[in-house]
Formats: sequence, structure tokens, C-alpha cells
Amino acid sequence: MARNREVEHGNDVFMSQPLMGTQSEETESHVKHKGLRMVLLTTSVAVCGSFEFGSCVGYSAPTQFGIMKDIGLSLTEYSVFGSILNIGAVIGAMTSGHVADFIGRKGAMRMSSTICILGWLWIYLSRGAVSLDIGRFLMGYGIGILSYVVPVFIAEITPKNLRGALATANQLLIVIGISVSFTLGAFLTWRALALIGIVPCILLIVGLQFIPESPRWLVGVGLMVFQQLGGINAIVFYASQIFASAGFPPKVGNILYSLLQVVVTALGASLIDRAGRRPLLLVSASGLFLGSFLLGISFYLKASQLSLNWVPVLALSGVLVYIGSFSVGMGAVPWVIMSEIFPINLKGIAGSLVTLVNWLGSWLVSYTFNFLSVWSTYGAFFVYSAICAIGIGFIFKVVPETKGRTLEEIQASMNS
Repeated sequence: MARNREVEHGNDVFMSQPLMGTQSEETESHVKHKGLRMVLLTTSVAVCGSFEFGSCVGYSAPTQFGIMKDIGLSLTEYSVFGSILNIGAVIGAMTSGHVADFIGRKGAMRMSSTICILGWLWIYLSRGAVSLDIGRFLMGYGIGILSYVVPVFIAEITPKNLRGALATANQLLIVIGISVSFTLGAFLTWRALALIGIVPCILLIVGLQFIPESPRWLVGVGLMVFQQLGGINAIVFYASQIFASAGFPPKVGNILYSLLQVVVTALGASLIDRAGRRPLLLVSASGLFLGSFLLGISFYLKASQLSLNWVPVLALSGVLVYIGSFSVGMGAVPWVIMSEIFPINLKGIAGSLVTLVNWLGSWLVSYTFNFLSVWSTYGAFFVYSAICAIGIGFIFKVVPETKGRTLEEIQASMNS
């Protein structure tokens, strides 16, 4: 018995010999490095879906004028094209939990990629508004599933000390996908850009053959409403229109936008496990409020014919402050928390519901923005800033800090 107790506490003389200790440490180190390599490989494959998400979302802004000219779309028809992505995503979100549970996380990502490929090809071959909308709808359905499966898949396969940074890679690759679409869209035709959108889907389908299936996934809620109703998709989908309306060159604005969001998202990824989730969210939501408010002031000055020289400056500043703030916190952190706070027995229902709410908010903002702009452009941005202000209070009062805590500890804390 005494010997057994010594063995349990690592005090046995035979187990403490230098040779045995060295072998044990080397074996443990080898296993850890092998496991880390698999985690990084799996994450790298999964975020191809995030890049595809960004490519689909970022497609409409740089191609707006080209599509409207070539196909002859009216503003209303283009609003349908720009926003129908979210209708497809809503349906994808409604089915994402059931699909992921039925065919697995890898199967869900594989199916979504195939649907996105069909959507891109449909857009490439389009000759009218209806075929454009069908292709965009298919893409929306595909990324509706990807937007849910990818972040929770990453959260399931990563250890707690890496979960925040690797889960944030989801948002980083989304904004890189948006940035690539914005940048290439400044030089390529809309049909060529549609073909390029197929590439990440192919990479994901191939990469899925070499990674393991996810062991579990958790979901979160709360922040999605404020993330979307704060106006992010109004700016992402119609950035060119916003810059042009304010008198700033759209191509220059889009490129500045693209560069900033990649840099700041990378910064947020480096801070999330140091600063914590709540501080990043509070700073981010405050910046969203300021960015929306600056945009509102800009268009108010334009409508009132006051200080017109400041209009493009304030508009550019507002967009950059907004997208920088979104990228550092509200873009990525809600998805990280979503993967941490719900119990396993609710994962299917809660996951689909949260993602459904997210995409409904996304559709609502992207579809109504042009109509709100007709009513009052500055009024639309003041509404977004008010929602962001409410979001600050919500984060301060409700959102828990999950930094450095295991999923079990988070569950125990929330249950108490």
C-alpha cells in the first residue's frame, strides 16, 4: 500500500531514475507536438470555409457597378441580389444543427462547399437578375451552414489554452476573404471574381480528407443580435455606395478598408487570450458606436450643406473606425463565446437558433439599408449607433468572461 501511494504521487525510486524520466518526458513532448500539429492542420483546413464565407459576403460591394451595368439591374433588383445571400443563409442556419448532427461536421462542410460551388457557377453563367439571385441564394445557404459549423468545430478540437486564438482564426479568414474579394474586385470582372470564389471550396473539400471529425461542439447566443443590428452588413455589402455617396473614391476606400480589417483582426487574435473576451467586446462595441456616429454626422453635414469639405473625411474615418472596431472584437469574440457557453445537450437546437438569429439580423440590415438611406442616410447610421450603445450595456451587464476557463468550469459557473 505504501508503495502504491508512492507510485501515485510519483515518488517511486524506480520511476524517478534519470533515464526513465527522460524517456517519459520525450514521449510526452512528442505526443504534445504531434497533437498540436494535428490541431493546427485541422484548423487550417476548417478556416478555408471561413475564407469562402468572406469571399461570398465581400462579392457584392466591388462588383455592384459592373453587374448593374452589364445585366441592367435597377437599385431594387441589386438590393435583392445583395441581400438574398442572407435569405439562403437563414435557411442554412435553420438546418445547420440537424445537418451537422446527421452527417457530421466534416460532412456538413463538404456539403456546404459543394453548394457554394454551384452558386458561384450559376452567377458566372448568369444573363439576368433571376439567375443571379439563384446563384447568390445557393451561396447563402452554403455559408449559412459554414458560419455555424466552422467555429464550433474549431472550438471542439482545440485545447483551452489555444481555443481563443484558433477560434478567432475563423473571423480572421472571413475578413481576409472579404479583403481578397474587395481587392481583386478592383481589377477583375465580376464573372472572373465568381470563378475565383470556387478555389477555397475546392481546398476545403480536399483538405477534409486528411483531418479527423470533431468530438463535440457548443454554441452561444446573446451577442449575435447586437453584432448584426449594429449595421456591419450595411457597411460590408454597400461600402462602395457609402464611399461614393460621401464623395470619396470607392476603390481607394475599399482597399483601405480591406487592409485595416485584416491587420486589426490579427491584433484581436493576439489579444483575446491576454485581455479576455469582455474587455475586447466593450472596446469593440464602443468603437462601433463611434464609427456609426461619425458616419451619421458625415451624411448629416452633407444633407444640411454644412462643412462639405469634412464629409468625405468623416465618412472615411467612420468606416475605418467601425470596421477596425468590429474586427478587433465583435466580429470574432461572439463566435468564440458561442462555442463555450451552451451545454452539450442543447447543442443542436441552440446552435441553429443562434445562427438563425444572426443571419436574420444580417438579412434585415442588408436588405433595409438602401431603403433607410432613401428615408435618411444619416438617420440610418444614428439608428445603428444607438443599437451599438445598447449593446455596450448588454455586454457590461450580461456577458460572462470565459478566458482561461475550461468548458466544464464555464458550465458550472453559468449553472450556479
